[in-house]
Amino acid sequence: MSYFHEAVRLSHEGALKALAAAVMRAQEISVPQCICVVDASGETIASLRMDGAKYLSMHTARSKARTAASINAPTGSMPSEFGLAAGIASQGGVTHLPGGLPIRFGGRLAGAIGIGSGTGEQDFDVGRAALKTIEADDV
Repeated sequence: MSYFHEAVRLSHEGALKALAAAVMRAQEISVPQCICVVDASGETIASLRMDGAKYLSMHTARSKARTAASINAPTGSMPSEFGLAAGIASQGGVTHLPGGLPIRFGGRLAGAIGIGSGTGEQDFDVGRAALKTIEADDV
């Protein structure tokens, strides 16, 4: 019997590189974004609200990142009834809105990124650009 688990952890360098890539992609598509990178337990490693991004979207971006880390899957795939109930029960800590992506290396969860302030498609696009830059698994 083993009494420990080996884990993959996202470094702060990886989080900052992902954040910078997300900012670059958001600038390319001219959509200021709120970006939050969390570790596998949902704790924030790096976050930024770009100039012009909706200020309430910072909370949403954090919720998207924490939800993606918690379920080890992109947000936006939950049935809306479940997502609404989970959001209420968690006081906004869980969301079904698209824009949260797990950060995995070799299939192992290392963290997640949440993007908010654009449409769901724009948020997802910006998040995928961040994953690609740090050579994380594609979602």
